[in-house]
Order: sequence, then C-alpha cells, then structure tokens
Amino acid sequence: MFAKFRLKIALVFVDMFALSFSGLVGLCLRFNGWPEAPYIRTWGYYLLVGVPLYFVVYYYLGLYRHLWYYATASDLLTITGAVSIASISLYGIMHIGLRVDLLWSVLVIAWFINVLVVGGARFALRLRADFIKRSTMNGSKRTLILGAGDAGRILMEEIAKHPELDYKPIGFLDDDVQKVGLQVAGLPVLAKQDMLEETVLSHGVSNIIIAMPSAPSAKVKDLVQCCAMLGIKPKLVPGLYRVLNGGFNLNSLREVQLEDLLSRPEIKTDCAGIVSYVQSKTVLITGAGGSIGSELARQVAHFGAGKLLLLGHGENSIYQIHKELRQNFPRLALVPLIADIQDRPRIDEIFANHKPQVVFHAAAYKHVPLMEHNPVAAIKNNIFGTRHVVEAANKYRAECFVLISTDKAVNPYSVMGATKRFAEMLVQSTNLISASRFVAVRFGNVLGSRGSVVPLFKEQIARGGPVTVTHPDMTRYLMTIPEAVSLVIQAGSMGKGGEVFVLDMGAPVKIVDLARDMIILSGLKPDQDIRIEYTGIRPGEKLFEELLTAEEGIGTTQHQRIFIARQRVPDTHALSRALESFGSLVESGCQGKEVLDLVLGLAETPAQVTLSNANG
Repeated sequence: MFAKFRLKIALVFVDMFALSFSGLVGLCLRFNGWPEAPYIRTWGYYLLVGVPLYFVVYYYLGLYRHLWYYATASDLLTITGAVSIASISLYGIMHIGLRVDLLWSVLVIAWFINVLVVGGARFALRLRADFIKRSTMNGSKRTLILGAGDAGRILMEEIAKHPELDYKPIGFLDDDVQKVGLQVAGLPVLAKQDMLEETVLSHGVSNIIIAMPSAPSAKVKDLVQCCAMLGIKPKLVPGLYRVLNGGFNLNSLREVQLEDLLSRPEIKTDCAGIVSYVQSKTVLITGAGGSIGSELARQVAHFGAGKLLLLGHGENSIYQIHKELRQNFPRLALVPLIADIQDRPRIDEIFANHKPQVVFHAAAYKHVPLMEHNPVAAIKNNIFGTRHVVEAANKYRAECFVLISTDKAVNPYSVMGATKRFAEMLVQSTNLISASRFVAVRFGNVLGSRGSVVPLFKEQIARGGPVTVTHPDMTRYLMTIPEAVSLVIQAGSMGKGGEVFVLDMGAPVKIVDLARDMIILSGLKPDQDIRIEYTGIRPGEKLFEELLTAEEGIGTTQHQRIFIARQRVPDTHALSRALESFGSLVESGCQGKEVLDLVLGLAETPAQVTLSNANG
C-alpha cells in the first residue's frame, strides 16, 4: 500500500514540475530568450493558480487513481483531455478573474509540453512493466511465495532440494505484519500480501505459488484475481494435512481450480464403514458411464469390491470407464454391461446371472429443460426404469440398494424433479416389504458433470464469450463429483433402510459468481475480456433449489455432512395407482403439468408409515 502511495506522490511531483517547466519554456520560446520582468510575474501567477488547479483536474479525471502499468491508447486521450481542460480553465481564471495577460502562444507551448511529460511519465510505467515481463519470460522462474507459514517453509525446503527445476524464489508475502522483514527458510518476507502487484512488477516475478492451504476461499479468490490482472496463473499448495504429513513434493503443485474458490468444509469419510459393506462384494452401478456413475466405479474399486458390474446405455462411455479401471485395478473382476434400464427382461437377466449384493442406481435423465419437452421419456427412464432395477434388486435379494437422487425432487417444479421424487417413493415403499436395505441419497449440482454449466462456461470462454447465465440471482448448491460420491457411498453404509439421506452441500453459490470465477481462472477479466449475458430462466428451472421441504424436517446421523429427511411414505396402493396412471400417460402422451400434478397429489394421500417408525 505504501508503494502505491509513493508512486502517486512521484506522479504529482512530475506533473507539477511539468507545469512549472512548460510555462517557463513557453515564455522563453515566445520571446526568443529570457522574458522581461512583467512576464516573469505572469509566470508567478501561472504557478500560483495552475498548481492547485491542475492537481484538482488531474485527480478528478483519474490520473492518480489509474493502474498505469496497463496504460492503453484510450488512456492517452484521457491525459490529453485532462491537460486541455486544466489549460482552458487556467486561461479563463487568469484573464477574467485576475486580469493577467497570458499569451495564447505560451499556453499552447505549455499545453504540448504538459501532454508530453504527463503522458510520458505514465507510459514509462507501462514500458517498464512490459520490459520486466519480457526479460523474465525466457529466463528462470522468478518465484514469489504467498504465505510464510508452515506450508511456505516446507515449500521453500522442497525448492532448495531441486535446483534443476529452475525455481528462483525471491521472497514471501504474508499478512502477518510481524513477519515482514524477517527470514523464513533463508528467504525474506518482503511485505504484506496487499503489496502483491508492486512486488511482482518491481522484482520481475513470473511465477507465484499460493502456500496457504488453510486460507478461506474468499482470500484465495482475491489473490487469484490479482494474479490474473498481472497476467500470471498461480499454483497452489495442496491441503495442509498432506503438507504437514510429508506427502508433499513439487509435483503436487497445481493450478488453482474452481473448487478452491468455493466455501465448503472439508469432506471426511469413514473408510472402515465403507469397506465393511463394499469390500469383496459384487457391486452393480447403473449409469456407470456418466459423471456420477464413473466416479462411483472408481471409488468402489478403490474400496476393494470383489466384482464390479458397469451397466450403461452408451457403449463409448462404458468402454472408457472399463478401460480406465482395467488399467488402474488389474486384479478387479470387471463386467461391462450394455443395457437400457427400461428393458425389464434384460435387467432381470443381469440380476439373475450376477446376483449383485450392492446396487448404486445412478442411471437417469437429469437435464431439466430437456425433460420439460420430453415428459414421456422422463417417465419411462426415471420412473419405470428405476422400478425395474428396484424390483430386480428385491427379487434377487441384494443386500443394499442406493438411489442417486437430486435436490430437484424437493417441492418439484420440473418433470425431472417430479420423476426423481417418485423414484424416492418407490425406494421407500419397496423397503417396507423387502429384506434388503433400500435408501436414497439426495444432493445438489456437482461441478463438471455432463450437461452442467461448468463445461458450458468453459466452452463459451474458449470461444471468447459471451458467457450465458439465466438470471443474476440464480443460485445452486455445488459440490465436486468426488466429494458427492464419497458421501453417497458413506450414506449407503449407514442406511438401515427407507431413509432419504440429504448431503450438506455447503452454502449455495450464485451462478453468475461461478461464471466470473471461471473467467478469472482462465486469466481473463469478467465484463472486459469476456462478457456475461443474461438469457432468462429456462422451462422447469427454479431461482434456487432446496434440499428439504418445510414439512420434512431433518434428522442427524453420525456423519456431520449427512442428514436424514423425515418423510412420510405414501400408501402402497396409492403408489400402485400412480404407476398405472403413469403408464396411461406414456401410452397417450402427456404434458409436464400432468406429471407434476400426479406426483404432488401423492403428498396428500394417507401415509403408510413414517420414517421414524420404520427405523424405530
């Protein structure tokens, strides 16, 4: 901060010197030598009025607030305009107010010199920054470390061990003022982190590492944004636990990712509990080629499944996850299965042949606006397809069935949400008559899943924009795919049967903020390099999603990030009648409103049992 103030004082000094010098030079040129005494007095009035006047005009037109390291041609117009306004004002005050004769020729010469000096001083800053940047591009990585704590110290020690990587650390920045001026691991703490910009430009920094693994996401976001303005993509030290337990090396450094900018508590899983119901078991994953299904497959394989059945409708996606797992888990028995969950005989055949003990049902149509236009397809897949898998799991006595549900099932406003809510009801109802455990796990959006905004925004940014956001107030619960899946598996291990588990997704995130973060992470500036455009809410969308209804309430579990929705299970006969009605809608065709009305109407039917009674 002090460096910025010092720079402003220097610019003020240069500007006032230019004013004094320009007036005197103008008089000398006008009279071909040293002017006579009366005109020396005119020069005195010129300075007396001009110094405060020019300062005020320059200040209000931004000549002392602008970031001149990035000066452009448009900034030259601003400078020219400021000098012109100040010069005309000075001429008017001296002639009209003071009745002092200021020759026009002198004023024009002074104007030219002022534009030259005032503009030259500022563009010199831009040229200096460009020179430093060019001089370091082909040289060693002059590295600045943000954070002089334990992580920064360990990072410095690792850099010292690997001189071949050509990192050239120049120092630390840290917000602890007591550390400034001290040395950590032989490297000076140069300043506080609000001096980032000045430090980068004055020391020719080409590489920045954020060594603050426990810093809040808002702090990381501010640093990333400042780095983006400087044209540098910072790297990030991984989590503190990994650093302090010796699992860190320089290969662990990575670029800042979107999830680093989200405010979410760290996910902790009970590995022993997961292993107990997955290890050595035959596990079936429907929708195994999708974003959630493929991550389920990876984590289930990691936890020691005996045999893994990868079921999906798309051959390419199943081929890819099968190839990946075969490479990473060569001893795991893998069975790729191409099947449509709407094909009841095929689903029954798979269960009869393989007898899966644990089933994760992730296959579903999930695109909200698309399902608004295709309600019959949503019914066939999300309701009847789920019914086929549920009935087969019950028939062949699977030990545990886990339905992957969604926050769109809460107070459903869309066809997709309504069909997923009915799928939850099917699972709960079947649990009442089955020896198997049937549970559902409800969570919000995940980062990077197919059809989500993250891949869309990446594509739009790569094209140069605009990035399209439906509404400025649109919010969503967000979690990374690995985080969501680890909690899904955890919930499956905890379920006694009949629960609808709800994952704690953290605070909801504005989609427009997500878009801005992605633009910044791309090294660009929102609304300058990439424009954000609002397109309006799409069919079936809400401004915000819910994880619970007001009527449901919530129960706790032994895991702090997993809760239970206290729901009433609709009467079995009511569900049967609803299934018949859905069958009629499929045969005759239907509108989305009919699907919503049918599902919402079930909430008013008599409840067969409450969840608390079922688990009591």
